[in-house]
Amino acid sequence: MSTSSAAPSPPARSAREVRKVAFASLVGTSIEWYDFYIYGLAAVTVFAPQFFPKTSTFTGTLAAFATFAVGFIARPIGGVVFGHLGDRIGRKATLVTTLVTMGIATTLIGALPTYATIGALAPVLLVVLRLVQGFAVGGEWGGAVLISVEHAPESKRGFYGSFPQLGVPIGLIASNAAFLVLAAAMPAEAFASWGWRIPFLASALLVAVGLYVRLQIEESSEFVAVKRTGSMALPLASVLRHHFPQVLCGIAMFTGITGIGYMAATYSIQYGSSQLGLPRAPLIAIVLVVAVLEVPIILWFSAASDRWGLSRTIVAGSIATAVVAAVFLPLLATGSLVLIAVAVAGARWASAPMWGPSAALAAECYPPRSATAARRWATSSARSSAARSPRSSRRCCSPRRWASSGPRPTS
Repeated sequence: MSTSSAAPSPPARSAREVRKVAFASLVGTSIEWYDFYIYGLAAVTVFAPQFFPKTSTFTGTLAAFATFAVGFIARPIGGVVFGHLGDRIGRKATLVTTLVTMGIATTLIGALPTYATIGALAPVLLVVLRLVQGFAVGGEWGGAVLISVEHAPESKRGFYGSFPQLGVPIGLIASNAAFLVLAAAMPAEAFASWGWRIPFLASALLVAVGLYVRLQIEESSEFVAVKRTGSMALPLASVLRHHFPQVLCGIAMFTGITGIGYMAATYSIQYGSSQLGLPRAPLIAIVLVVAVLEVPIILWFSAASDRWGLSRTIVAGSIATAVVAAVFLPLLATGSLVLIAVAVAGARWASAPMWGPSAALAAECYPPRSATAARRWATSSARSSAARSPRSSRRCCSPRRWASSGPRPTS
């Protein structure tokens, strides 16, 4: 493991280049989260009768959700593998690989024969492809965050680090809109038979667009500067030896964000339709509208975090999320669409002060030579349990770091 001298200070990037990288990160993560979320919607709406027809409705729904959960098992593995590769060969190469891998898996799900055609092999192949989806998205997100943060000026890392974060609500918007439009445009029988495949097959076109955008960006100057001094032989080993407390902090932070986020985005639809007897269309519409409004909220808090301090903003979001979590299920159980909308909006919006700035905070807790492995592992592990200069673990994880970090320096 090399211990070469400190890397030279990387040159400043132009504002145009910073925006270009942020946009490329946004496009790629949006497509990957679109792919990830359409699976969740399909699990809620059509997978039980298509892939588990021999079971009762309740058992089939549980089986469909079990295949959805399988993706979370693969995410830490993808985070470790692609994180290690990202610190060895670069962020750009791994981001292109994860995008293509996700696109192939999603498109194949759209073409997958059902139980009626190939029997028990159908759910087996569904699980395999879901594992590939989880593996790809686990490797995607940390690298997208790092390449955005490493290109950004010091005074705006909270803001530009939020662009990959926006991929989550934008992917949620696109997936819900696709299912809502298709369900309204065709008979229910046609949608259940073949219409659900269209959003999955459309992923091939979206991935082609995302691939074109991502191939136009360059590696960050921080990573290039470190690479010139000699690449770390085992980035993952360095993380385990020197930065494990930061990884644990990252897991703790993202577990709360992810848990409440998925309850609002997916569980609310399933619970409202199956347990409360509400129609799915208005429930999907609620999630869609909430996600649309979530985008500017995340941007605003992320920009504010560069003035207030990353940690202060995240602590405020943590408190707000804890309050909302306490009332989320009681509001959902009322069966009132208005109160369900309040619950979903509260869950998604209260976590925005955590979600947007968390990217920059997590990225800055590790040196560039091992940042990808550490961040991908932390975020992927958190979702499975529920999504610049080297700093010591004590600084990143101590109460003082979380409670008193001040405004960021201007440049």
